[in-house]
Amino acid sequence: MTILLFGATKDIIGTPTLSVPTASLSGKKIPNTVGELKKFLESTYPELKKISKVMVAVNQNYASDHDSINSYDEIALIPPPNV
Repeated sequence: MTILLFGATKDIIGTPTLSVPTASLSGKKIPNTVGELKKFLESTYPELKKISKVMVAVNQNYASDHDSINSYDEIALIPPPNV
C-alpha cells in the first residue's frame, strides 16, 4: 500500500511517499480501515500524533476512520494548513 504524504506528514516521515506492507507486519495487524492505518502510522511514527486532525483521502475522496482500505487504493495524508 502506497501513501502520499504532504506538508508536515512528509516532513515527519522524511519522504513524499511511504509503502506499508499489506502482509505480515511483524506481529502488527494489517490496517483494513482508515482508522487502523492512522493508528499503525502513529505507532510507527509517534511524531504524527502531534498533528491534530490529519485528513485521509482514499482514491481522491476524503475518508472517515471507518472506511475500508485495500492495497490498491491511492491513499494520501493531508495535514491541516499551517502545521
